[in-house]
Amino acid sequence: MVDDQTRIGVADDGGCAGALDDDVGRWQIRHRAGVVRASEVSDEGRLRALGYPVEHRRSANRSTLAFVRSYGQFCPIARGSEIFAERWTPIILRNLLLGCRTFNEIAAGAPGLSRALLTRRLRELQRVGLVDIYPKPDGRGSRYEPTPAAEAMWPVLQALSDWAQRWTNLTTEHADPDAVLWSWARSYLRTEVLPKRRVVVRFDFHNRGRRSVWLLVEHGGAEICRFDPGFGDDVTVRIDDPIAFARWHLGDIEWADAVCSGAITVEGPRDLRRALPTWNRAPEAHAAGRRDPTGAARSLSVENLPGT
Repeated sequence: MVDDQTRIGVADDGGCAGALDDDVGRWQIRHRAGVVRASEVSDEGRLRALGYPVEHRRSANRSTLAFVRSYGQFCPIARGSEIFAERWTPIILRNLLLGCRTFNEIAAGAPGLSRALLTRRLRELQRVGLVDIYPKPDGRGSRYEPTPAAEAMWPVLQALSDWAQRWTNLTTEHADPDAVLWSWARSYLRTEVLPKRRVVVRFDFHNRGRRSVWLLVEHGGAEICRFDPGFGDDVTVRIDDPIAFARWHLGDIEWADAVCSGAITVEGPRDLRRALPTWNRAPEAHAAGRRDPTGAARSLSVENLPGT
């Protein structure tokens, strides 16, 4: 039996494998979905008791049990969950449907997701028909295009969003200011009101040690820079309370209230300080969605998303 502290790692092929070493007579388990105590799955009977369908494979020197990646149920919820309920898959699908088409664009909207796991998840989505992968015209890297089957999952993501907004609490763990800024720049930037000249806004996040991110506004758009773009800072925004920053983005509180409370501090010319929050249409969109969920769903249909 494997020691209680033995941990499960990710199999090279992204799947699950449990190998019985004939020489020492103990299980070595690898599980694709996360970290599980090996003592919980120490023999075939207990694997089956835990609900893992298994199949035997034999090689010259060892016997292998491979997890079948299926719930083995006819139920459409079970069949859909085999694809959708993988860790990070809903986030990857969200990013694709928000217009991300390159590996780096998808990764930027998923802080904490390793590049190796992102590669594996994209290949899995390709295998089940949710993503088409094409080489870039210059031959460097790939483009990832959601298929009609993926676009049909947008109402599922929207329903999950509505449920979470109603039934879960926003905590510091969820309020990553990087993710808020990414959502703002990717999906909710009001390009029609951006300044005509170049403007650099530096965001200083102080919730987990100081770090800075820059919003570079020019040519009628904006991009997030992880390093100083070198043009000088026109406005600085200090975020001391990431929950307040996220709640403003979600339309729960007003920008002025967040500033007055000290959660957000803005320095720079008066006209830019006043204009900055108006560049984000998310607060208004989210608040309107709570007043009229049907109308919000229409305004956030796949056809109206960036890049579609």
